[in-house]
Amino acid sequence: MLLQLLPEGTNVLSAKLRRSLPWVGAGFVTLYALLLIPEVDPPPAPLAPRQPFVWNQDERWEALEASFAALRHMGCPGLKARIDSGVATTTRLIDRLTDGTYGPGDPLLSDLESRLFAVAPLVAVCPDRARDYLELVVRVRTALKEQSLRWDMNDLATRQRIYRLLYGGRAASEEALLQIPSSSIPPLIECFEEPSRTPATGVLGMTIHSGDILVSRGGAATSALIARGNDYPGNFSHVAIVHVDPASHIAQVIESHIEQGVAVASFPQYLQDTKLRVMVLRLRFDHPAMEADPFLPHKAAERALKSSRERHIPYDFTMDIRDTSEMFCSEVVSSAYAALGIDLWMGMSTISSPGVAAWLSGFGARHFVTQEPSDLEYDPQLRVVAEWRDPDALLKDHIDNAIIEALLEGAEAGERIPVRWYLLPLARIVKLYSVILNSLGMVGPIPEGMSAASSLRYTWLVDRHTTMKASVLADVERFRRENDYTPPYWELLKMARRAKAVI
Repeated sequence: MLLQLLPEGTNVLSAKLRRSLPWVGAGFVTLYALLLIPEVDPPPAPLAPRQPFVWNQDERWEALEASFAALRHMGCPGLKARIDSGVATTTRLIDRLTDGTYGPGDPLLSDLESRLFAVAPLVAVCPDRARDYLELVVRVRTALKEQSLRWDMNDLATRQRIYRLLYGGRAASEEALLQIPSSSIPPLIECFEEPSRTPATGVLGMTIHSGDILVSRGGAATSALIARGNDYPGNFSHVAIVHVDPASHIAQVIESHIEQGVAVASFPQYLQDTKLRVMVLRLRFDHPAMEADPFLPHKAAERALKSSRERHIPYDFTMDIRDTSEMFCSEVVSSAYAALGIDLWMGMSTISSPGVAAWLSGFGARHFVTQEPSDLEYDPQLRVVAEWRDPDALLKDHIDNAIIEALLEGAEAGERIPVRWYLLPLARIVKLYSVILNSLGMVGPIPEGMSAASSLRYTWLVDRHTTMKASVLADVERFRRENDYTPPYWELLKMARRAKAVI
């Protein structure tokens, strides 16, 4: 009866359709098979002839934790004399460093490192001394950067000494901060009043000038990978340059994003993209080039702004600092200053670990002597003017670091980020869609310059990080209940290793 109601010729059409279905199916299978063909990546550049920095001081960290656990029972009144003595001794060492001339191997620097770590557990018990301790760390950094003006920043001993004191000082202070209420942590620390004659404006409670450099840390898994995935793991993942309009004093931020390449943002837009910490760096006023032209930083900012408006600059996943047709975040800043004769990153960043390099290669990196965001802090040409932290996000920052570090340990053992082969055809279709959007000036689901396979590696990393983080957060709460304090970084790393082992 139903066939009688259908239009004439329907039976013929349905017969033809039935005959064509196998061919259509075969076509889809063939297309799917073609889209499954793996990508062939170009070979990476040679690794840096260095070795990743290793503390190798597990016993020292555990002793510091044991010291803190014991000191908590004494309370602040009982520790006042010891804290005063520790601060006074450290201050005397800083004064010696400030007043004299020292090389990177001088015993004074080892003494200073030991004192910074020794005072940290005392401060962790007494929140009202946190600012005193942070100011000590700032003074160490200022004095050390002054000394390093005379050092070879690419010398291995120099690099390790600066890292031990600057990164070590930051690590020690933040271990102390993690043990005190976030309301007691000063979000902003003003570090050095470096003069500047360039246009200025106020943000986050501080004055920033045109040409200032912002080094920050994002909240994504890839932000932690950028910060930790090099020979000297750090706490920063992004670099940008500030332009302040001379007439309106409105600040804009020029930066390069993975998703869209080089872009210009207002300061509120810059802050909307998660920032766990922001450090403001400024070219020294006594730099010879500044003496010749005090407005040089503003001119660098104008160059960066002009370049971003003249052409679309894609993100540089290869990390090739010699080619500025594409730029990752560091290149935006370094190229703007290089055009005016200032070579930033006096100590180049290196990635010499085969495992880490293999993972980064999976995301498109091809060059492993480059410019990492964290390493810009160590450049003696730049003063650290101020540093802002999100006190409530400090533990998140440390957990993200520990998870990535545990994953990178697996990379060193030969583990590679898998490409879920069955998703590759779909990823390639999404990539084609993204390319069409890019051609129209829009942002696609897969960033310009990122391959379909790399996008699958990215989703794997995010998924793995998310799963491990849920486990680590549960362990953190358990640790707090059992010990009545927040686990320090080395405990977080143990938790991350356990989480990785059971996935």
